[in-house]
Amino acid sequence: MNFVIKHSSSLAFCLLAPFGLWASTELSVDAPASWSVAESIVETIELPDIPQRSVSIEAFGAEPAPADSRKAIMSAIAAQAKKGGGQVVIPAGEWWCDGPIHLQSRIDLHLSEGALLRFSGRAESFLPVVKTRWEGTEVFTYSPLIYGRDVEDVAITGEGTIDGNAESEFLAWYPKAEPDFHRLRKMGFEGVPVEQRQFGAGTHLRPPSVQIFGGKRVLLSGYKVINSPFWVNHLVYVQHATVRDLRIDSHFPNNDGIDVESSSLVLVEGNVFRTGDDSVVIKSGRDLDGRTIGIPSTHIVVRNNDLGGEDGIGLGSEMSGGISHVYFTDNILRSGMSAFRFKSNLDRGGLVEKIRLRNFEVGSFDTLFWFQLNYPSKLGGNFPATYRDIVFEDMSVEEVKVVFEAHAPAASPLRDVQFRNIRIESADTPFIVENAVDLEFENVRLGSQVIDGKLSWREQ
Repeated sequence: MNFVIKHSSSLAFCLLAPFGLWASTELSVDAPASWSVAESIVETIELPDIPQRSVSIEAFGAEPAPADSRKAIMSAIAAQAKKGGGQVVIPAGEWWCDGPIHLQSRIDLHLSEGALLRFSGRAESFLPVVKTRWEGTEVFTYSPLIYGRDVEDVAITGEGTIDGNAESEFLAWYPKAEPDFHRLRKMGFEGVPVEQRQFGAGTHLRPPSVQIFGGKRVLLSGYKVINSPFWVNHLVYVQHATVRDLRIDSHFPNNDGIDVESSSLVLVEGNVFRTGDDSVVIKSGRDLDGRTIGIPSTHIVVRNNDLGGEDGIGLGSEMSGGISHVYFTDNILRSGMSAFRFKSNLDRGGLVEKIRLRNFEVGSFDTLFWFQLNYPSKLGGNFPATYRDIVFEDMSVEEVKVVFEAHAPAASPLRDVQFRNIRIESADTPFIVENAVDLEFENVRLGSQVIDGKLSWREQ
């Protein structure tokens, strides 16, 4: 298998932010949002360029479970990287991995059809700590199960399964983590240097299954994930990423299907997510830490996915670096608490704008559109986030309890949101609103009723 970069000679690039992230000048964050921009994003995204050479982990001494294959997997990755890259194959069968897999540039970790890669779930095996972002704050903590830091031209492919292990120690940490994540968030809020944020043995921050922390030209394709200890797939500081045809069936707490964080030029398509939390989430960092790093998530397309999480689409609540030019089209949302959920609080700051969502089939949800922008400040901040210039259009909805619920600070109301051509078969409550202005409704049908016009709710 060979992944070839798609060049576009007409595109110039300019420095956007640290960590080697770049953005096309023809895809400027200042440009108006349009579906032609979405098409340009897809055309611009580059796939990894990985040599065709392929090796099996069996050639490096791997034996089926219960033997530990981690040493063989890491040896195969190192050998391929030394040659300039290639594919490392996990063959059909059950394989045990007692510790994390760390990817290198120009490597495709390929899970063959019928392969089951099960991680041990022994927390101590995922030390020493690595640099990561945990719910939007940078930290040194337990390694993700599969982790790549500052990599280029990297892929995880194939029809096999990644199993985080239903008996993992990490899964018992959910009720234990609160003291640690509050301490970490306080460090981020106060600007404690990241090198001093060490959360290793004795702490309880669960790792994601797959995380790329700094990368260019990334492909996640085809595989299935079950029993994730935390977020399932997490892209941080990544530019040029394609996430397609994944099958996620993981229902533990915080099992988001894909979290795209402070990343640009990303395509998420053709996936089937059945998750214990949000299906697709866009983020960009938390509080002062996120604002100081200042890398937005921008130029992202999410299309043709079948989404069945607790919430369908989420933006925030960690969005302090900003989010813009995100396009959702032709997705299915099955059922859950919120179909579309946008979140923030007064510790965040940040601007979310130029978001377009269209052509959705929506099943049964408690709330259809939910903007919770005034979560209580936990750390005494006064940095209201701004959500504006958002368009929902061409949607068919079966049933919801609440059509539109919004809560925003009086100092920064939700504004400039448009709803067009939306048909809702059944709804109990149309509006629950606190501080929202200039909301436009055009041909929004609730059963036999039609809502047209501009509405505002604001504290006097």
